[in-house]
Amino acid sequence: MADQPAPPVPSAACTPLEQEVLDEYARLLSNLNKFAAQLASLADRPTAEVLDGLRMLERKTSLVCTLLKASVYSIVLQQQIYGGEDEGDGSGG
Repeated sequence: MADQPAPPVPSAACTPLEQEVLDEYARLLSNLNKFAAQLASLADRPTAEVLDGLRMLERKTSLVCTLLKASVYSIVLQQQIYGGEDEGDGSGG
C-alpha cells in the first residue's frame, strides 16, 4: 500500500469548514485503506471458505429481512385495528 500521509495540520489559511472537509477526507482514506487490506485478505483465502462465509451472511441477512417485514406488518395491522376502533367510536351521534 501507499504511504499514509500525515494528518492535516490546521492552518490559518483553512476555514473551519475546510478543515472539517480535510478531516473527513483523512477518515475516508483510512477507511479505504482498511477496506483494501480486508479485500487483500479475502483474496488470499480459499474460495470455499469465502463462499461459506457469504452463505452464512446471506442467511443472517434474510432472517433480518423477514423479521423487519413481520414488524412492519404488525405495525400496519395494529394501525388498521386502532383506526377501525376510532371510526366505530366516532360515528355514534
